[in-house]
Amino acid sequence: MPEAHRARRHAQSRISPIWIVPLVALALGLWLVYDNVSRRGPQITLEMPNAEGIEAGKTLIKTRNVEVGRVESVRLSDDLSHTVVTARMSEDAERMLNAGTQFWVVKPRIGREGISGLNTVLSGAYIQLQPGQSDESRYHFKVLEQPPVAPPGAEGIRINLISQLGSSLRVGDPVTYQGFTVGRVEDATFDPEDREMHHRLFIESPYDVLITEATRFWSASGINVSLDSEGVSLNVESLEAVVGGGVTFGIPEDVAPGPKARPDSTYQLFPDEESALQGTYNRYLEYVMLVDDTVRGLSKGSPVEYRGVRVGTVVSVPWHFTAPQPDTRQRFAIPVLIRIEPQRLNAGSDAPIDLDAWHERFTRMFDYGLRASLKAGNLLTGALFVDLNFDKELRGDYQAETFEGKTVFPTTAGGFAQIEQKVSNLLDKLNALQVEPILDKLDQTLATSQATLEEVQHSAEALRAMLDDPATRQIPGNLNRTLENLRTTLDGLSPDSAAYRQLNDTLQGIERLVRDLQPLAKTLEEQPNALIFDRKPSSDPVPRAPER
Repeated sequence: MPEAHRARRHAQSRISPIWIVPLVALALGLWLVYDNVSRRGPQITLEMPNAEGIEAGKTLIKTRNVEVGRVESVRLSDDLSHTVVTARMSEDAERMLNAGTQFWVVKPRIGREGISGLNTVLSGAYIQLQPGQSDESRYHFKVLEQPPVAPPGAEGIRINLISQLGSSLRVGDPVTYQGFTVGRVEDATFDPEDREMHHRLFIESPYDVLITEATRFWSASGINVSLDSEGVSLNVESLEAVVGGGVTFGIPEDVAPGPKARPDSTYQLFPDEESALQGTYNRYLEYVMLVDDTVRGLSKGSPVEYRGVRVGTVVSVPWHFTAPQPDTRQRFAIPVLIRIEPQRLNAGSDAPIDLDAWHERFTRMFDYGLRASLKAGNLLTGALFVDLNFDKELRGDYQAETFEGKTVFPTTAGGFAQIEQKVSNLLDKLNALQVEPILDKLDQTLATSQATLEEVQHSAEALRAMLDDPATRQIPGNLNRTLENLRTTLDGLSPDSAAYRQLNDTLQGIERLVRDLQPLAKTLEEQPNALIFDRKPSSDPVPRAPER
């Protein structure tokens, strides 16, 4: 009995060889599962506005055109505001997933820079991965709508711009320097509370050295034409800026560049170059002009000049129009706010601007006769500017006034107002003239002139009657006959005529007779009685010395 029991237990303890195959298969399966799990990369979640061109199991994730992951599923978010894409990354992609990593969809795009993503027309869209430089791991990302302007680790500088809505920029707009592209706009957001646009710019290296503390930025509209009191100006940017706009920058003349800008520095974006250059003069004195003339043609930004040199800018036309004016004013003047900018006269100097000293200086010049007037700067547009000059006749005639807390800049009539005043003075002088005596004398003169004209008319009629007389008409014929007779007489006295020869012989005879009578005349002169008595013979003279 015990032996039979032992045999039975021995038979149960033996394992059948048929069980080896399932055990090996199970072990192999477990190994394959472990190997597959161990080789699987991390799973990431991507948020996208829409899933255009994305297909689960087909859309790839690439970096540098190398596959590093694949989309596993695409679904809507819980609030239905966006899509959620789940992707499985490769094993070696773990090191590329950090806070600085960026994703965007590569598909055909047409932009200002040209056409991109044409290789996806046949292969389909894919998701581009750009590794970041952060040490913080991350597995949840938001996919960019546009490709980034520059990689996170690119050399250069990133700065911020603040502008109004009218000067806003778009992502990808070029940043140019004298027509050459040196960077791009990376981001553009609107702050509804401040009603301002905030832009982020990336300036590539080595052009980042151009950005200093004195740099000014303004919108590049491509073609900018301005017509103002200083004439017509035309500014043309690059072709890309002409097509899509952008931003450009520079440093005003006679302004020190200053130290290099720090990363994330904030600047103001001006609407144009002129506004950017004018924004440099941040130290100024404000005055109010109470203009009695018309201000048509005077606008904000018009120059304030002293003998052709710009010293300020018009700030507002009009300014506080309904505010009460000084009692010394007899007429309702138009207030104009202007700025005197001493920095314009201190260009190229690092000396600080003492506004109090400049205020005292202008007060003294007011007493010396400094006055402001409006003058035409452009006859084509009718634009006006403020001209400052001295009037000797107004020296010592200054009385200090204020308007809404601002010092009143004394003014004088200028331009068309001066012409109007001169015409008015001329009319006053004409009205003061004694016109009636002049008119009486003029009537007498006209009467005398009329009598003279009548006498001239009578003389003309008498002359006409004399000319119409037949005897007068015969005078030319008689005169012609007299001239013919005279011509005939003169022809008879010609050298070949007989009368001329007879006259010549007679003259020769008279000449011989005169020669013969000369001794007789001499004898009668010496001895008048020689005709009666004989002539006494004369002895030869004896030479002798003269008596002393």
